[in-house]
Amino acid sequence: MPRIWHGGGSNPFEERISMAKQNRKQRVSVFFAYLFYLCAIGSIGATAWFIWKEGGMSPKVAAFSATIVFFVGAGIVLHVMGKANLPDLRLNR
Repeated sequence: MPRIWHGGGSNPFEERISMAKQNRKQRVSVFFAYLFYLCAIGSIGATAWFIWKEGGMSPKVAAFSATIVFFVGAGIVLHVMGKANLPDLRLNR
């Protein structure tokens, strides 16, 4: 009777692919992702400040709100690029 895999433990049919360690470019990408997250937090503070000082209809509020969207979106993209588990695509000779 053939063995049936039920999901617990390792898959016996899983192909073993050696994964490369996180390279320098990926570490730089993660660093900039965290930097962009910090910039987004700063933009949230600036947006709150300008809402408090000038009201919600100020062009400064709209500009800083747009920077929040940019920094969060770019941070997510950089974070995914930096944390991706990429296979080692070098040819082994």
